[in-house]
Formats: sequence, structure tokens, C-alpha cells
Amino acid sequence: CSWYVMSAMGFYTVDPSRAEYVIGSPLFDEVTIHLGNGKDFRIVANDNSDQNIYIQSATLNGEPLNRPWFSHSAIVDGGELRLNMGPKPNKKWGSAPEAAPPSMSQ
Repeated sequence: CSWYVMSAMGFYTVDPSRAEYVIGSPLFDEVTIHLGNGKDFRIVANDNSDQNIYIQSATLNGEPLNRPWFSHSAIVDGGELRLNMGPKPNKKWGSAPEAAPPSMSQ
């Protein structure tokens, strides 16, 4: 059931053999993962609610994240993924061809 826990936090792996995670809508407003190396990785969903289920924008460690995925190293290094949620999809966020998650063919 780890896939459910990860998805509820707002990210999941599509291919378990790759070290990338696709971002989804979190169930929680804030989650902190305490890592074995003493660092923390936080996921914060601003304005998260039953109506605000769509990601409007995101930042990773304070820098704009314009793609709907991130690498495992972002978790291991500690930091913060901040998602700004809203009631309608932002069709511009993460929609550029270069923002697509890596596929098994890459």
C-alpha cells in the first residue's frame, strides 16, 4: 500500500525502476518526511480543499517548478515541494513538451 501513501502525499512513481516521481493532488495540506540522513522533505499544498484539487503552480526549494515531476534526489537532499491549489486546472502548468515526465523509452 506504499503507492497509496505516496499518492496521498501528492506524488507517485510510474515506473518503480526509475528514480522520478509524478506530482498529483495531495490529500493533506502538509506532510513532512523525516529522512534517515537527518534531513526533512516537506510537501505543502496551499489552499488545498475538496474544491481546490488542481495544481495551479509549484515550487521546489523556492524555485519555480514548471513540470509535473521531480527526481528522487530532491527528496534525499531534503527541502520543500510547495503546490498552489485551485478549483480549475491550470492548463499551462506543466504542459510544455519539455515538461513531460521521462518515459521508459528514454
